[in-house]
Amino acid sequence: MRLTKTQLFIITALVLLLVPSFFAEPHEDAHKLGRLLPIWSIIPFIGMLLSIALIPLFKQHWWEKNRFKIAVIWSLIFLVPFTIGFGPYLAGYCFYEVIVHDYLPFIILLLGLFTVSGGIVIKGTLVGSPKVNFAILIIGTLLASWIGTTGASVLLIRPVLRANSWRKKKAHVVVFFIFLVSNMGGALTPVGDPPLFLGFLRGVPFFWTMQLAPMLILNAAILLSAFFLLDRTLYNKEIAEGNMPPVVGNKEPVKIEGIHNLIFLFMIIGSVILAGILGKADSLKDPVSGETIGIHFAYGLTIPINILIEMLIILLAAFLSLRTTKKEHHRHNNFNWGPIKEVACVFIGIFVTMIPVLVILRAHGEELGIYEPWQFFWAVGILSSFLDNAPTYLVFMTTASAVPSVGGLMTYLGPIAPQILLAVSAGAVFMGANTYIGNAPNFMVRTIAEDNGVKMPSFFGYMGWACCFLIPLFILNTIIFFAPH
Repeated sequence: MRLTKTQLFIITALVLLLVPSFFAEPHEDAHKLGRLLPIWSIIPFIGMLLSIALIPLFKQHWWEKNRFKIAVIWSLIFLVPFTIGFGPYLAGYCFYEVIVHDYLPFIILLLGLFTVSGGIVIKGTLVGSPKVNFAILIIGTLLASWIGTTGASVLLIRPVLRANSWRKKKAHVVVFFIFLVSNMGGALTPVGDPPLFLGFLRGVPFFWTMQLAPMLILNAAILLSAFFLLDRTLYNKEIAEGNMPPVVGNKEPVKIEGIHNLIFLFMIIGSVILAGILGKADSLKDPVSGETIGIHFAYGLTIPINILIEMLIILLAAFLSLRTTKKEHHRHNNFNWGPIKEVACVFIGIFVTMIPVLVILRAHGEELGIYEPWQFFWAVGILSSFLDNAPTYLVFMTTASAVPSVGGLMTYLGPIAPQILLAVSAGAVFMGANTYIGNAPNFMVRTIAEDNGVKMPSFFGYMGWACCFLIPLFILNTIIFFAPH
């Protein structure tokens, strides 16, 4: 296989970023970087977001072919001046830290869930009526906390698309699917969404997030009601215009094939839980630093043994799924690697360019004047709409630990007022639904839908849906759950 010029350039750049790690010691600036970086260093991140939002509007096919190049260009626009200003060691350290600690676990988990869920086929006579769509959204919302928002999304989006393939107007079904299944449904356990898993690793009890259940029930009830009314209106309009659902003779009962993939799905879920348990085990802690032991990498970075085990189990599950799943099952699901490739290409640019955003937030988080639960809810939520919600959660969880509290929930970061931690958790999980990039499953579901011929809203078009249906809901959440009484 011949390497393209772009691939050779990237490999060379990665090697060059590794070289300084063998000739220098960690620079003290690594710990105070957030106070040294100028605010304009976030421009590449803004450029990356605008590229995702605007280029597909005008040059959709060009974007599909060049999205990885765009991600690399914006990454370099940040990395090159950063290397010149702060030196190659600090640049390499920051780059490999985000790749090894954040991007690799993130993309491997998505890859595993995408691969395994793609081998599970839900067959049967499903006609996309308001009742059927309503039922699938309820099932997906309930499943998301137990098999992850990504697992539930990939498992159910294809049956939804097949059931509604006869309809002319169906983008709204996918939009509400993203709201509920790809985001809000993951609020109840650390398995549901990565931010909650980070909290679990830092001492939040596994079932503590069940306290978000009243908020989830309220939000799901309102969104499902709004969806049913909208879907019934559009459905009746299509019927009146003569676009009738397909006539079904002998109805085929709903059944699941490729069910052995559930074993691999449970392997992935188990690996996430196991990583959390091992991460808390004192026997795996370094006696000096207190950090989990692991494999040493360049720049003094370590891949924790629990995360390494998790990634290996996930990759094994994905490999076994591919080897044991019948090709006809993949064909029935229209399974291809396009959606995961797009997520991998786009999010590498997001992860690299958001380095300055996160380190500036870490450095100045306590200076933001955020003390009340409603302030945390909106601060975390707004940033989680555009940043990866997992590190955003961690930044504000750290900030919350600095707010004095009586009888706070004890975590590894210190006591945190329960109401503030609920606000941080809700903001990270629920408001990830505000944009396509707020949570990785959003982007993946959109891509799968478009691969199946659904004309999805643009980046800003989707935000318009969020402003209509989600923002009023979050204002209501603030009044009921987080406003001072």
